[in-house]
Amino acid sequence: MVIRRVLAPRIDFGALRRELGLPDGFPVAAQREADEAARAPLPAAADRTDIPFVTVDPAASRDLDQAMHLGRRPGGGYRVRYAIADVATHVRADGPLEEETWRRGQTVYLPDGNVPLHPHTLSEGAASLLPDVDRAAVLWTIDLDADGATVAVGLERALVRSRAKLDYAGVQVAADAGRLPEPIALLPEIGALLTARGLRRGAVNLPLPEQDVEPDGDGWRLVLRGPGPMEDHNAQISLLTGMAAADIMLAGRIGLLRTMPPPKPEAVARLRAAAAPLGVHWPDGVRVGEVLAGLDASQPRAAAFVDQAAELMRGAAYTAFDGELPGQPEHGGVAAAYAHVTAPLRRLADRYATEVCLALYEDRPVPQWARAALPRLPEVMASTDRTAGAATRGAIDLAEAVLLEHRVGETFSAAVLDVDAPANGQSKPGRIPGGTVALDDPPVRARCTGELPLGERVTVRLVTADPVERKVLFARS
Repeated sequence: MVIRRVLAPRIDFGALRRELGLPDGFPVAAQREADEAARAPLPAAADRTDIPFVTVDPAASRDLDQAMHLGRRPGGGYRVRYAIADVATHVRADGPLEEETWRRGQTVYLPDGNVPLHPHTLSEGAASLLPDVDRAAVLWTIDLDADGATVAVGLERALVRSRAKLDYAGVQVAADAGRLPEPIALLPEIGALLTARGLRRGAVNLPLPEQDVEPDGDGWRLVLRGPGPMEDHNAQISLLTGMAAADIMLAGRIGLLRTMPPPKPEAVARLRAAAAPLGVHWPDGVRVGEVLAGLDASQPRAAAFVDQAAELMRGAAYTAFDGELPGQPEHGGVAAAYAHVTAPLRRLADRYATEVCLALYEDRPVPQWARAALPRLPEVMASTDRTAGAATRGAIDLAEAVLLEHRVGETFSAAVLDVDAPANGQSKPGRIPGGTVALDDPPVRARCTGELPLGERVTVRLVTADPVERKVLFARS
């Protein structure tokens, strides 16, 4: 994990909230329903409080959707138990709270606080899998063989109790020291097996560090963070569960998938053509995901190659079906059919997909409230995905502009991640060439004009840093 921080002064994100039309509270009836649900006794369910689950999340998170316990199976292989917050037990169908969650679609995260899908009474309280309290959950039990292949899947409503709230940084330290707690001691072993299986299937992951804005005393810091190995292993458990859910729904011919077309051959060919000039070794017969997995994205030429590979990951969508199977059911990045079911506190679609899976697994009719929701969910999720993405990008753009506002005219060393492609192979007369550059310090990624050599380091001059427009622009020196 690589983290670089640069302190930024105080920033007001209020204008961004208003621009995106983000709500600042819940309607009275929706809040009242959430408060009542939080006080209500938990419904009858299988008692699995004897299993010592733990959660693994960012340190500051309190909306804890998932808890896990990993063990070995007698005779070989593994048993993955993955408890997911049972949001449907707290949200009444056709009630005011459900109506409001459809308006929001998902939790939107901003540096100065999130805009939650559910009131904090539930999302960070009675429905969250916080430690040392009994919680309603949907429990996935997935048995794997010694090679990480799924051999059995179980699903039930259950009562669970997490033993500890762990965070990514602490878990990584414990893993490096060989001191992982028992419930997740097998995570590196299982995660590595699942990653290897994914790469053999043709899965593609883009290992670029992500920018983020975090509070730091009275100000903010701009952070560039790459996922650590344990964070990647943790993600594999969620992917495993999502693939199991997709298989259940496809077998039952009803559900909601997260889909993406496989990489187009011509896009793969363009990426392969870019490999040699960027110094990336791509042997014959090796899949693109395997090439990407072997790169160090902190190096400029490798980072440029990864940025180019983003072209492969286009067209993600939600695909609902009922009776007739979708023509293209797979997610190209996963290289398998996949569904979102592991984050119902933060994502509307997961609640309904989970209900479909439970009904199909128990061989009973899918509840009408869940069935009726399926065809409406893709549009709602697409719209709120755009809002959430605009919030994330807008917050980073604002922090970058504020951070650099008083440094206009200075020069910086930068890596060239992307260059403009000429339209139809030809540059337009009068068109200013340019592309995208990434600074190391501060960790800023922005537009730059000039002739830029892809994957090389250049010196750039800061031309514009405008917090009002949330715009940063460089020019090659």
